[in-house]
Amino acid sequence: MGFKKHIPNLITLLNLFSGCIAVLFAVKDQLALAAFFVMLGIVFDFFDGLAARVLKVQSDLGLQLDSLADMVTSGVVPGIVMFQLMTRAFGQPFYESADSWNSDELITNFDVSYVSLLGFCITLASAYRLAKFNIDTRQTTSFIGLPTPANTILILSLPLILIYQNEAWISAILLSPYVLVGLTVLSCYLLNAEIPLFALKFKTWGFKENKVRYLFLILVFVLIALLKFMAVPVIILSYILISIFTNQKSVAK
Repeated sequence: MGFKKHIPNLITLLNLFSGCIAVLFAVKDQLALAAFFVMLGIVFDFFDGLAARVLKVQSDLGLQLDSLADMVTSGVVPGIVMFQLMTRAFGQPFYESADSWNSDELITNFDVSYVSLLGFCITLASAYRLAKFNIDTRQTTSFIGLPTPANTILILSLPLILIYQNEAWISAILLSPYVLVGLTVLSCYLLNAEIPLFALKFKTWGFKENKVRYLFLILVFVLIALLKFMAVPVIILSYILISIFTNQKSVAK
């Protein structure tokens, strides 16, 4: 098997590397660049599993490594981003640059709204979900609860909307402390909720057995074309509602 068995793990490490860079930009409040590297990491996250299946080199090591990489890219980063948004909403800077590494000066310049730390509940909920996913045999072909990459895309869409599609009413909504706290609570709930969600994994390319997936992808492209970054929350909501409707229809049969 040789080098071939390491290819998926190398792709996973590229996901982790992208997540590390995203952390640096998120801490510096450069959220558009953080979003770019998160998306790059999510692309690597998709292809590592695909490579493992194509090369037939799935392993327990790969499963654990994938979750560890996701913890940074889709766990730590969205927590920092929500922290930054809450900090902005509560009107306090994260930090002011100190001229030295003197500990007293650093502490004096560290000014933060402690309520903003609630943003890291997303990181905690993501860690819990990823740990649970690795031991949950029910999630081999579908998901139970919102996958961490989908949740991360939702959270990262907020600063992108503010940057590229900002209007007064949008800013008033997305930077409302109540909205951000509510979104944080909702995000934590959806990550670990007992809600079955379909996965975008194609075992075959036939339309009949993949009808829901194809129709959802068409909806995604239409919404992005019409709404751009504002499409993301609508897509995530649609994903959850379509999954619930599909599951209820299956149970009814």
